[in-house]
Order: sequence, then C-alpha cells, then structure tokens
Amino acid sequence: MRSAADEIAALVAAQGALRFDEYMRIALYGVNGFYVTGGSAGRRGDFITSPEVGPLFGAVLARFIVAEWERLDRPGDFTVVEVGAGPGTLARGISAALAPTSLSPRYVAVEVSAAQRRLHPAGIESCADLPGGPITGVVFANELLDNLPFRLLVFDGGWREAYIEVRDQRLVEVLHGCDQLPSWLPPSAPHGARVPWQEEASAWVRSARSALVAGSLLVFDYATARTAGCAPTAGTSAAATT
Repeated sequence: MRSAADEIAALVAAQGALRFDEYMRIALYGVNGFYVTGGSAGRRGDFITSPEVGPLFGAVLARFIVAEWERLDRPGDFTVVEVGAGPGTLARGISAALAPTSLSPRYVAVEVSAAQRRLHPAGIESCADLPGGPITGVVFANELLDNLPFRLLVFDGGWREAYIEVRDQRLVEVLHGCDQLPSWLPPSAPHGARVPWQEEASAWVRSARSALVAGSLLVFDYATARTAGCAPTAGTSAAATT
C-alpha cells in the first residue's frame, strides 16, 4: 500500500522541493494522509483531546451555545457548526447536554475524513467543508488551527523558509530564501529559531467570521511559549462575536 511518504517523494521527484505547508497538507490530508487513512482522537485512537477526557467540555460548550441563543433572542434558524469534528465525540457530548434544554439547533459537523464522518451520531449533518453563510449561531473548532498546514520560517543568519526534498532516498528539510517575509517577524532571532507562518489558519478564521451574520466564533487551541523569543504566542483560546 502506498504511504503518504511515497506520495510526497513522488511529488518532490516530479516538481522539485516541496514547501513545508504543502508537505504537511499531504501528510495529514492527502489520499494516504494521517486523517484520511484512519488517524483519530480517542482512548483507542492516536491522541486524546478534551472531549475524550469526559463530558465536562461538551457540557460547558452547551451552556455557552444556549447563552448565545438567548442573547440573540432565540432565533428559529439557530445553527451550531463544529469544524474538525473527528469521530463525533464532542457532538455527542453537546447534544446530550442540550437535550434537557428548550434549544434544538441545527448541528453541522465538519470533518475532512470520510471514515470519521461515518462515525458521526444520528441527528446531525455531516460534511467535509465549512458551510457557506449566512449563519446565525455558533461556529467553533477545538484543536483545529494547529492542524492546518503552515509555512515554516527558520533563522539561519537571516530568515529562510523550510522545504522538503528527497536525498539518498530520504525526505529531508532544506532551507531556501523567502522573497516576502511577514511584517510581524522580528528582524533577528537565535540561530535555528523556527516560527510557523499560519496563513491558512488566518484565512480560515476570516472565512468563518464572514459566514456568521449573528453569533460567535470560538476557537480552542493550546500552546507553549517555546517560540516566545521569536514571535508573539497565541493564547489558549479566542472568541469573536458578531
């Protein structure tokens, strides 16, 4: 069976060096990528996130969802969109917590992996892409942004960009010059410092916000200050309200 590494090696052989974000996209979401071929969260999966620890995270989100519905004067077209839904663990928790309330929203679970979409619970809509607007309600994502492909900048006497090449039948990282560096990048950093350039995450946030006509966007991610000397670090969560 062909692996993601085989797919990457063939692409590099055909077109030359592969930029890091393109490499990451194939490794995670390509035909033979991690998520497409069965990689998942869960106690029997590859990693554990907050929804797999217990029902508390889903219950807290359900309370927020109900509060938003009340704040918006209980609209009848209230929609909940979960992006990066995985096998539907969080959808189950939120649905169970909402059951005793008077809110019965349209629940849309967005998940790129068809195999994981097949595990979603009954009573929700499953799709591969963020639905277009207008959306009135809550759009949220738990540990999604850090899974979106990003470009990688490395300080090596100056800022350079990471690419993937094949050498001696191995995938290796090489550094190339970058014509247009982001304005927020510091002019200097310790040798070997590495900073993710998260253009796709920024684009996703803009797309999600533009789809919302009323309601909130919630994004949960977790980070450490390992690159604090190079660039500002994000907080543990962010919220935007329309």
